[in-house]
Amino acid sequence: MALVVLVAVTVPSGSIGGMRILAMGGTWFLGKNIVEEALQRGWDVTAFNRGRSGQDVRGVRTVRGDRTETPDLNRLAAQGPWDAVIDTSSSELPPRDVRLAAHALRDAASRWVHVSTVSVYAGWPHRTLTEASEVLECPSDADRSFGYTGEDGSPTKYGFQKAGGERAVAEAFGGRAVFLRPGVILGPGEYVGRLPWWLNRVRRGGRLLAPSPARRVIQPVDVRDVATFALDQAAAGTGGAYNVAHPEGTSFQDFLLACIAVTESDGRPVWVEPEALVDHGVRQWTELPLWRTHAGVWSVDSGKAVAAGLRCRPLTETIANTWAWLQADGHPVDHPRRAEHGLAADKEARILAALASAA
Repeated sequence: MALVVLVAVTVPSGSIGGMRILAMGGTWFLGKNIVEEALQRGWDVTAFNRGRSGQDVRGVRTVRGDRTETPDLNRLAAQGPWDAVIDTSSSELPPRDVRLAAHALRDAASRWVHVSTVSVYAGWPHRTLTEASEVLECPSDADRSFGYTGEDGSPTKYGFQKAGGERAVAEAFGGRAVFLRPGVILGPGEYVGRLPWWLNRVRRGGRLLAPSPARRVIQPVDVRDVATFALDQAAAGTGGAYNVAHPEGTSFQDFLLACIAVTESDGRPVWVEPEALVDHGVRQWTELPLWRTHAGVWSVDSGKAVAAGLRCRPLTETIANTWAWLQADGHPVDHPRRAEHGLAADKEARILAALASAA
């Protein structure tokens, strides 16, 4: 049985009378941004985590424990009630563990804001998505073995698992549940390494392997904008699902030009047709982060979220802020997914040489 340690922390002035929230996680990237902004709003914040990843934000009430352990969850529930739970820490958990926490806390919280993913849709990344699009089927008590990944990379086992997590929360909270379904989240503190890889690659300069078409629009969102929207939904009186994607987006060309500008690089994109990249064995989505040939990958309708208050800053600002964070010796929380992203320099050089000789 895991030991739970309660740490008393002075509550920031101005929190009395504001929202009282419980952050599941709250120490890195999205969770940290949510906690920091909640404190700025004068809210009373409790964070529940194991204390193994990242530092607790100064000003929160910290409860140590394991969300997969019933005794820990019961002790946590006794610290309530809260106006809302905001869960950013379930991405690696099977549905049954999400279900365990949701049921343990359903009488201790008025609402549950659940950070999910567009991968829950059966049509992603092939078709344009709205909140009415079909969601993958997965039971709420499924373990890690449930689901599969298709031959072309879709659907994904991850998507099935996240769909089961949504179902678990819906069973416990019903209309009091909010589901946020982002595609890609970028910004300072990013642990997956998509934008940091591009920035570091562009900084090296020279000829850059770039995926055509250059004008294809991508829709990443800034972590700070997702945090603001999550908090707004925690305070709202409505439930339901929201696609969280940049409503305007930016072209891949403008994305790379912004990376070149902030790093003051002499990088020169070499735009290569998708078929050629595939022929040369470039893995989509990981070796060239943010690149995927499927028609629907960046065709996510976020109109409902925009109508509910989602505001997205220009991606150029996200790029500049992330570069500044890296230059200030920014270190993300160590995560195994980071090793999956980025094209090895020698492989890129071989492909560029082969393309040049064939021209």
